[in-house]
Order: sequence, then C-alpha cells, then structure tokens
Amino acid sequence: MKQKVVIHWFRRDLRLNDNTALFHAGESGFPVLPIFIFDKNILDKLENRKDARVGFIHQTLGAMHHQLQGQGKGIQFFYSTPEETWKNLIQQYEIQGVFFNRDYEPYARERDAALYQVLQSHNIPMHTYKDHVIFEKKEVCKDDGKPYTIFTPYSKKWKSLLKPEMLEQKPSLGFEKFQEMGKQSIITLKEMHFQESEQEIPSTQVDLSIVQKYHETRDIPSIKGTSRISLHLRFGTISIRQCGKIGLEGNEKWLNELIWRDFYQMIIYCFPHSASASFKPQYDRISWRHDEENFRKWCEGKTGYPIVDAGMRELNETGFMHNRVRMIVASFLTKHLLIDWRWGERYFAEKLQDYEMASNVGGWQWAAGSGCDAAPYFRIFNPYSQTEKFDKEHRYIAHWVPEWKSKEYPKPIVDHAQARERCLQVYKEALTAPL
Repeated sequence: MKQKVVIHWFRRDLRLNDNTALFHAGESGFPVLPIFIFDKNILDKLENRKDARVGFIHQTLGAMHHQLQGQGKGIQFFYSTPEETWKNLIQQYEIQGVFFNRDYEPYARERDAALYQVLQSHNIPMHTYKDHVIFEKKEVCKDDGKPYTIFTPYSKKWKSLLKPEMLEQKPSLGFEKFQEMGKQSIITLKEMHFQESEQEIPSTQVDLSIVQKYHETRDIPSIKGTSRISLHLRFGTISIRQCGKIGLEGNEKWLNELIWRDFYQMIIYCFPHSASASFKPQYDRISWRHDEENFRKWCEGKTGYPIVDAGMRELNETGFMHNRVRMIVASFLTKHLLIDWRWGERYFAEKLQDYEMASNVGGWQWAAGSGCDAAPYFRIFNPYSQTEKFDKEHRYIAHWVPEWKSKEYPKPIVDHAQARERCLQVYKEALTAPL
C-alpha cells in the first residue's frame, strides 16, 4: 500500500526555516516529503563542470539533508528532468498535495504549468506560495491596474503598501511532521559529472555594520562596502523577509536594492519577452557589431581600460563583480564596442554565482538603454571618469590588473571619444528610423 504524503519541492528556497510553502505543507495533516530535483534540463546545458553554483546548491542541500537524517527524516533527491521525476513520485506515493514556492522566470512558469496539468489529471492538488519576494506579480501596480515600468513610482507604491506583518517569519516545521526516511545519501557531484569549485562562498550572515553605512560605501569596489548576500537571495538560503526587516530598520538605500529586485521580478513576470528581446522593441533595430575578437578581449579583461578589465578579471576568478563595476563593463560592451547586450548577459549567466535572470536582464537592458526605466541611449559611461569617482587611488585596479602601468598592458581597443560618437550615431539611426 502506498504511503500517503504531501510533497514539498525545494527550488530556490534552500532553507528549513521561514519557508512559506514548507510551513503550509506541514499544516496539511500528512507527513511532508521534501524533494529536490537536480534538473537535467538546466544542468546538462552548463559547460563549466566546476560551476560554483552547482557546488553551492549541493553543499547546502547536503547540510539540510544531514540535519533531517539526524531525526530519521531526509530529502529525496533526483537527477532527472521534472517530467520523469514526477512520473516516478506519482507511482511511488499516494500524493495528497504538492507544495512549492513560486518562480517567475519563463522556464519555471512553463515547467510549473506542465506539472499542474499532470497533477490535475491525477486529482492531486497543487499549492503554490510567494516566498522569494516581498511583493509579486501585480501586487504593486498603477491605479489603473497596469504594471509600473519606472522604478521610482513603483518603489513609492511598494513602500506605501508594506505592512509589518509581511516581514514576519514563518515558524519552522517540527521534525515530527516530516516523512520517515531511512539512511539515504545525497547524489554526488561526480554522479552528475560535476566537480567541486574553488570559488569562495560568501556568508549568509548579514553584516549590519555594512548595512548601516551602505549609502556611503556601496559604490567603492576596493572595499567591503556591500553585504554580498545576492547569492543567498538567489537560492533562498536567506529569507527575503529577514532582509526586508533589516533594510527597513537599517538603511533605506539597502532596502531600495531589495525593491529593485522585486521590480525586476515583476517585469520578467509581466513582460516575459524581455528575457531575450529588448523591452523597448525599437532597440532591436540597432546595428550591433558582431565583433567576436573584441568580445573575447572584453571577456578576458584585456580591453586596455583598467576599470573594465579589473571587473572582468574579478568575475572570471571569483564569480562575483561589484555592482558599480557591472554597470561600467556593461556600458562599455554595449556602447563603446556596440556589441549586443545579450552577448554580455549570457556571459554573466555563465560566470556569476548570484546570476538571477530577472535582475541580470534588467541590469543589462538598463545599460544598453533598451530596458524599462533604462539609462538614456546618450548616457555613455566614461571609464576614466568612473575610475576617478570610484577608484581614485586605483586600489581595485591594482589588485586585479597588477600590470596596468607596465608595457605588457594592452593599448585601449577603442578610443573613448570616437567610440562615443559612433555609438550616438548608430543608436540615433536605429531609434529615429521610420517603423
């Protein structure tokens, strides 16, 4: 006879505490079976077999599984596609309900819609919850019900709608509510054809001293002036409610970064085409230069612009890049080199530990001028003046580009003034041409 269970599907909520869907699964009255799917649809496309994100997910889940195994419980792991996994689970258990937290990216929505059809055909209820944002979908919208596309009015409305109870943490699930499980091992990285990464993983502890001074330190890449929790927000190893409360009590600038995150999650939900096409369609008429040699030099940090090269080398070595520098390198690729923002977005997707499609696409389209609330096309970051403002003593540059003053350092691959004029001309031709 099949065991009656409800299933909690861990996705981007890798924690046992303050987890909305997991809490509600525990209220169902049935034993909770937690599962995780190492999704072949995603993993098989990754070229880097030492991808730090896979190692981080694996390590995090291993710790959660070990904690549960100490109480005779555990997480059931699958290395498969969601389709095959759910077929197996439905055969193995008498499932009384499936619980998970919502994801707003295009692939996730297609995957979840397909699961809904499968569960419905077996009369299995599906329960989904908001968990990795404070406000989702169209909860923050204009008075006419339309979504905001400009951040400032969105953020004002967001703050006006925020209630203290929205930041209250969900109680942790008692071990007695989990399904009994014998000793089971987690699937190894080797079984999935991955290896351990040497990249450092930032702490889940939010440094409150950094939060308090965030408005003063956030733009200086040579110091530890940001909280470095974006990776943990991406995979849900830290609660957005906990972070929202810290921001509300600690620093409005820091809170604004969480609001930007909600904003871009709303944009990707309401305008899914923006994941791969310009938010403003006319920007897809720009005559991008498909210069693979210049793109390679940008990727490797060999452009001859020290602040750009420092950022790219930091990314390649650590899987992280300071946010101010992300804007500089993105502007350089799209404006100085006139290379399609999608090339840069894909490279960041391969390299960033904290890669999150909504924020990454939003940031790249902002830099290119093609996104919602984007920088105007004629705003072209000057790498030299950006260096003077944010790395005046060249500490960041000296750390990542030690040869920058030597003969070995390459000459600039484009002249700033000429590149600026070329960009203005190409953008103007595309944006003023008749439809």
